[in-house]
Amino acid sequence: MIFDIDYSIQLILNNSFSNSNDNNTLQKTDILKYFTPDIIHQICEDCIDIFINENNIVDIEAPVTVCGDIHGQLHDLLNILNITYQDYSIKTLFEQINNTKYLFLGDFVDRGFYSFETILFLILLKLKYPDRIYLIRGNHESSNITKIYGFYDEIINKFGTSTPYLNITNLFNHLPISATINTSNKDPYFAMHGGISPDLLTLNDFDAIDRIQEPPHKGPMCDLLWSDPEDNINSDYKVSPRGAGYLFSKRPLKEFNYTNGLSMVLRAHQLVMEGFKMMFDDELCTVWSAANYCYRCGNLGSTLNIDSSGNYEFSLFEGVDINGTDKLILPVKKLSNSNEYFL
Repeated sequence: MIFDIDYSIQLILNNSFSNSNDNNTLQKTDILKYFTPDIIHQICEDCIDIFINENNIVDIEAPVTVCGDIHGQLHDLLNILNITYQDYSIKTLFEQINNTKYLFLGDFVDRGFYSFETILFLILLKLKYPDRIYLIRGNHESSNITKIYGFYDEIINKFGTSTPYLNITNLFNHLPISATINTSNKDPYFAMHGGISPDLLTLNDFDAIDRIQEPPHKGPMCDLLWSDPEDNINSDYKVSPRGAGYLFSKRPLKEFNYTNGLSMVLRAHQLVMEGFKMMFDDELCTVWSAANYCYRCGNLGSTLNIDSSGNYEFSLFEGVDINGTDKLILPVKKLSNSNEYFL
């Protein structure tokens, strides 16, 4: 099965916006007629070939832009990539990626209207730019979670078969689980989706994890996908109210950074109304990129931009107003059988 990466990317861009006067040479078509289960299978297999050659800890040289949870909010993802209704050409997108590396910290699917298009778009970009687009796994890149929070239902509604879902969740099982960002003037940054674990004291412990599996319900792989920082606990670790992972305090986080020669831990996983949150003497940062989460929370989104010297700054943005314009293609209705999400 042969597919054209550039055509596939432009097709998603064209179908993400609507204007009857659009004169693009690529006419808007139903993307589901092009992205058949066979093509999705091939896209996933080709991308797995890339992921399987990446280590558990992906090594990235700054400068890089770090992005938190996306959760199927495709138009906010495109906004992060400087793609808007006014300019959604593939040339503009490719120029942006040639100028900026991106690290996405997981939770690409569930909750938003466009989980399928979001993850497909990201893995197509990974195929196009394997050394400029980096994806690591979040707790929602899981069969158990996506069957509850919307992605599975979206695939069934769009395709009438679970085959694309099985291909994509198999790809999830091959995603790296963390990343190191190296700079010239500072100790490295270290990134994962959730947080640290009492069983992951050194970076060598991360290397020892067998990541090619459905995330277990407990243990170090579970912890790094599910754990959260917490100021108000009297111990190093406490069982998380999420039912997986831990709450962890300042002391083990600072000890983890000192032991491994790290300047800061970067993570996502928690809604932050201001878009980002610094904690533990600025040695931990939460980055959240799903602006106006679930199209109703009213929060800002952010990305963290790290330059080659290790200096950083945040870019803040509001959610794209998908309800306030007739220029965006919206689903007929939000999937009705998704559960409320615990933040």
